[in-house]
Amino acid sequence: MSALAQYCVWNGYGVSGSDRMIQAPEAQRTRTCLEALGCNVFTQDGSGIGSATQAVIVSTAIEDSNPDISQAAELNLPVFHRSELLAAIVNTKKTIAVAGTSGKSTVCALVFELLCAAGNNPSLISGAPLNRLEAQGHIGNAWLGTSDLLVVEADESDGSLVRYHPAVTVFLNVSKDHQDVDQSLELFATLAQQSQRVLRNEDQPMLKSLRADMTFGWNEQADVYPDSVAPGRLESTLRVHNVEYRVPLPGRHNLDNALAALAVCSFVGCNMEKVREGLSRYRGIARRFTLCQVSDDIVVVDDFAHNPDKIAAALRAAHSIGQRVIAIYQPHGFKPTAFMRRELVDAFAAGLNERDLLLLLPIYYAGGTAQKSISSADLARDLSGVSRAGISCPQSKDSALALIRSIARTGDCIISMGARDPGLSAFAGRICALFSGG
Repeated sequence: MSALAQYCVWNGYGVSGSDRMIQAPEAQRTRTCLEALGCNVFTQDGSGIGSATQAVIVSTAIEDSNPDISQAAELNLPVFHRSELLAAIVNTKKTIAVAGTSGKSTVCALVFELLCAAGNNPSLISGAPLNRLEAQGHIGNAWLGTSDLLVVEADESDGSLVRYHPAVTVFLNVSKDHQDVDQSLELFATLAQQSQRVLRNEDQPMLKSLRADMTFGWNEQADVYPDSVAPGRLESTLRVHNVEYRVPLPGRHNLDNALAALAVCSFVGCNMEKVREGLSRYRGIARRFTLCQVSDDIVVVDDFAHNPDKIAAALRAAHSIGQRVIAIYQPHGFKPTAFMRRELVDAFAAGLNERDLLLLLPIYYAGGTAQKSISSADLARDLSGVSRAGISCPQSKDSALALIRSIARTGDCIISMGARDPGLSAFAGRICALFSGG
């Protein structure tokens, strides 16, 4: 929502908004950035909607009983879902949409940054802040470029991606997340039909039902595939079509992400030498295997992993860095935890070994009408018979920090995982402070 707000302001529209967590300390930077752009920010009590308001845009998280919705109804104002606004923006540009149940934010950021490096001046509407844009004082998840290119995430979580008609859609993968696989594939098929051009991951068998103008992957049957790869602990080298690319990111999943972005840049006709230089300078995005502390003793990682595939990829990357993994996971909601319960248990059971430790924080609750029908203790009980790792359920972040302090040792990779909670980055910083004297 903040990305859409910025984009609208930059295009000359007056924007105001509200958020139920607007008073939280971790939301203050975003609030300050929005207010600096001229956005009025209100508490979520209906007070921000008045005679000057022409339309109200809501996210999927907003219930019909929300005070802002009630106020909009009283004033007879139209209410639109955020995807309806994004769809309208998509139609004004030569849009590159990135779809998939894992890797969207990273590939979206990579494509944007590589297009910038190649001199294409794209715009951006993303779900995660780019570190380079944050360092310039922006929120980091949006940009208004000077060309007709726009890079966006096509999110399947609420099914709204079927509203989009992009110039190019990139399909990365499909797995159980917010939807069952069959449901996601139906959404992807609709989006593919509505896209002028389609790029598809050839390594994903379930995506092969989608038409493709170009394919990418590790399979030599793909149009774009690596000639060779030299994996490293914190970065790797990828050779594609006889050009060597430095990928300044750890983990095999980031090689997959880089390959997808390179395929997009090749497809739209970028100067690949400039792309090569741009990739070597890529600075990453917030909470996507962010290395908060790297030393010979202990590595601390902050990661957005919250579905089984993301968790599996993050744990593989963590094992490539540390001799032992201490994983802290905060489930990101009661409904998704119940929906993915078996798959989450399978991911942790397969991804952690007898040396490793798993700390399950209480399920994150952001308010609303969620049915609290499951707990982290339920996951721990499920794991007790199948996991080789040690498992604990600290009842707070403070308790988790105390436990980490007592068990961490030289050679560990400590990875904090979870979504939605804006306080998780600060939590990773507190983990770092345990070992830096901060």
